[in-house]
Amino acid sequence: MAETLGRPGLAPGIYFRLLMVGYFEGIDSERGMAWRAADSLGIRAFLRIALDEIAPDHSTISRTRRLIDVETHRLVFVWLLGILAEHGLLRGQTIGIDATTLEANAALRSIVRRDSGEQYEEFLRRLAEESGIHTPTRAQLAKLDRKRAKKGSNEDWTHPHDPDARIAKMKDGRTHLAHKAEHAVDMETGAVVALTVQGADAGDTHTVQETLAQANENIEVVAEAIEGEPDAPAVPVASPAELVTDKGYHSRAVVRQLAEAGIRGYISEPERGRQRWDGQSAEQAAIYGNRRRMRSERGKRLQRQRGEKVERTMAHLYETGRMRRVHLRGHNNLIKRLLIHACSLNLGLLMRTLYKVGTPRALQDAGFHAVFPFLLTLPGYLNTDRKQIEEVG
Repeated sequence: MAETLGRPGLAPGIYFRLLMVGYFEGIDSERGMAWRAADSLGIRAFLRIALDEIAPDHSTISRTRRLIDVETHRLVFVWLLGILAEHGLLRGQTIGIDATTLEANAALRSIVRRDSGEQYEEFLRRLAEESGIHTPTRAQLAKLDRKRAKKGSNEDWTHPHDPDARIAKMKDGRTHLAHKAEHAVDMETGAVVALTVQGADAGDTHTVQETLAQANENIEVVAEAIEGEPDAPAVPVASPAELVTDKGYHSRAVVRQLAEAGIRGYISEPERGRQRWDGQSAEQAAIYGNRRRMRSERGKRLQRQRGEKVERTMAHLYETGRMRRVHLRGHNNLIKRLLIHACSLNLGLLMRTLYKVGTPRALQDAGFHAVFPFLLTLPGYLNTDRKQIEEVG
């Protein structure tokens, strides 16, 4: 029936590998993935699409994404974590958490009022008419808008096509509709152990618990799966016992909750001056304990490693992997793409460990130097200068 009524379906294995192509090739859209799969023989071989088969269309990729639920994507992510654990690349004891904002696939000029459904310009014109300006110009509307307080409140405005997007300030200072992606990274190996997508207007102190709980759940699943196996790693996988974050996550409630959960926090403390602790002895003890740990040699070393292990994953996923601006709407769609994106990053970590090569160019050079002694034994190369052979390579 598919040959006459529509395109054939997409196997889950091909779908997940297509999303990995998006990371490895730096392709941010499903249209780009479909074009790359149709253009490259190497990508076809990776996807296991025969030469006489048609590469999947972008609409097929999109429909497959909608049909496969978030939990299935998360199971693929945890399955790859298990492979990392088998190769000793997952410890789980020390976790670093950090977050970043992703520009949403929605424009600020399209936002509407939550109460009345008015668009932004319609709302300003109504305010101008109520203030006595019956035919306001654009300059008058802009002047009126500048004088308003809380003009970009998420409590009052939403986007009709992406309700999960929130008005937020980006890393470069611009204001956009955005989403918040938060990572949990193994500080010993650099593997991403959890990833959550939340509202961009949610503070770090309100989102850290969800990400930490997701990391703990993923690590427990992996530890249970590999327990008792003959090829289990020499260093066992343990539940998180230490948390490393920046000062954006520092609050009395967060530090106290970590202490009550038995997790040692290494959280940078902002300058707040002298504090009062009336009726907050538990918070005081937790804050002082975190301060002592931060002043230790281990605390200073973990904070230095945070930029290398945690922030580097964001550079790979969102700058090199081209996901700083997303082309999907809704947190469910975003977390599906980001989970497989993180799977690809973890797969790269596994490949570097197995092949002892850090980049594709280094892999190419290593392959040439491995074949070079064999080339010298061939009759056609016996009278060839070594420098010429290296120039050809």
